[in-house]
Parts: sequence; structure tokens; C-alpha cells
Amino acid sequence: MRIVTTARELGDFRGGVLVPTMGALHAGHLALVSAARAEAARRGGGKPVVVSVFVNPTQFNDPKDLDRYPRTLDADSAGCERAGADIVFAPSPGEVYPPGQLVPTPALPAVAAGPGLEDASRPGHFAGVCQVVERLFELVRPAAAIFGEKDWQQLKVIEAMARDLRPDLSIIAHPTAREPDGLAMSSRNVFLTPADRSRAGALWRGLAAARDRSTPMAAEAAMREVLEREGIAIEYAVVRDARTLLGPAEGCASRALVAARLGTVRLIDNAEWRGDR
Repeated sequence: MRIVTTARELGDFRGGVLVPTMGALHAGHLALVSAARAEAARRGGGKPVVVSVFVNPTQFNDPKDLDRYPRTLDADSAGCERAGADIVFAPSPGEVYPPGQLVPTPALPAVAAGPGLEDASRPGHFAGVCQVVERLFELVRPAAAIFGEKDWQQLKVIEAMARDLRPDLSIIAHPTAREPDGLAMSSRNVFLTPADRSRAGALWRGLAAARDRSTPMAAEAAMREVLEREGIAIEYAVVRDARTLLGPAEGCASRALVAARLGTVRLIDNAEWRGDR
């Protein structure tokens, strides 16, 4: 496996499967790399697996959050090699956003601006996500890219953007990796205090409780009840159309989504919701 810092060094590693990350990789990220390895094998022809490691400054609306984001390239690279990556692409900010060169921000799809979920809680976040992901697609030129389902709205945004700008690029979703108590794996989990970590499993328990309710209103109430019982500050706990993230429509796939704060740490999660179907 190689570690490169410029697009020029990618050379023959184009046309493979990309796993975009911001580093601080955990088992959930490495599951994406393993899935990318399997996808590359399925496609045949020795398609490479490229893992990008880039802490993107344009998708942080809080500079303190950017400053404290973990940078662990050596450990990340070792994990990627074990999981089957061919190359780790770890560009500098100047490589992604060359000084004096305009890197356009793609037009945001409707799912990035209308649902009132992450778009409302993190102003400017999806503009930064679309900008850096499209830039990575431009630099790496993959045939497919894999994203986790934990950031469900982000996944839907990227799918919509790719349909508009790169219809030949396959966006592959991968299920959320979880801790034994159900907590979604996240680089932010390391910032939880022991007391908050013991309560954090309530996000998954709330989603599980929602599955047993037959209507969106009852499901949302069930999520809130579980979270409030643990004294967790809720930002949203909703059931939405799984694709548009607007109000659930009869006969359409739906998703339960939750965002909450434990101390200074903000966590998100989601799960399929079937209701009475």
C-alpha cells in the first residue's frame, strides 16, 4: 500500500473504488474499506481501492470543532492497509483548494436545504461537503464511492449530487457500524465522558423503540421519551421520507432520524422505520 499527497501521484490508481474520510478512522470506517475491496474485486480488472484522508475545513461551521478533530494518519494508514486499501490519498488543503484557484461549490440538491435537520443545525455544512466530495471525485476519478449510512442526510445529498454531476459514478451505501450497546461508531465518541458514554446508547434504544410504533407521531414520541429519560438534549427526533427527508409519505420508505447532545458532543443516528406496513 502507498501513501500519496498529490493527485499527480495517483497515476494508475484511477477508476477504482473511493472511500472518502476525514481520518481518525475506527472500525466503522475500516468496514467501508473492506466493502470497497469486495466491490473492487466484483468489478474485476484489478480495480484499486483508494481511501482519502482529508480534514475538510469548509464543512465545519465551528472553528473549535475543526481544531480539535483528531489527526491520526499513521494509525489510519495502518488500518487501511489491513482492510485492503491500495492507496491512502492524504492531500494538503493547498492540494484540494489550490491558492488562487476557484474551487466551485456545486448547486445544493433539495435534500440539502429543505428538511430542517442537519441543514438547520449546521449552516453551511452541506455546501462544504458537496464542494470537497466533488473535488475528491475530480482528483481521484473513481468508478464508485462508498459512504456509510450513519450520516443519512449527507448520503442522500451526495447521491443526489452524483446523479446530477456524475451519472456514471456509483454511490454505494454501507450499513452503520455499531458498538455492542448499539451506539453508532463515530470519531466524536472519543470526546464523550465516561458518564455520557454510558448514556449514549439511548440514541439506538430510541430508534429501536420507534420501530414498534405504528405512526410517525407515535414513533417520534417514543424516541423522545427514551432520550429524555436519560436527560439527553434533543435537537431532533423525527420520522421522514427516506429519500427526500420531508414528511413521510404513505407507501414510501421512511427513516427515523435523531440528533442529540451529550455534554459538548453532538451525535446523530438513524434507522429504517416501517410503521404499520
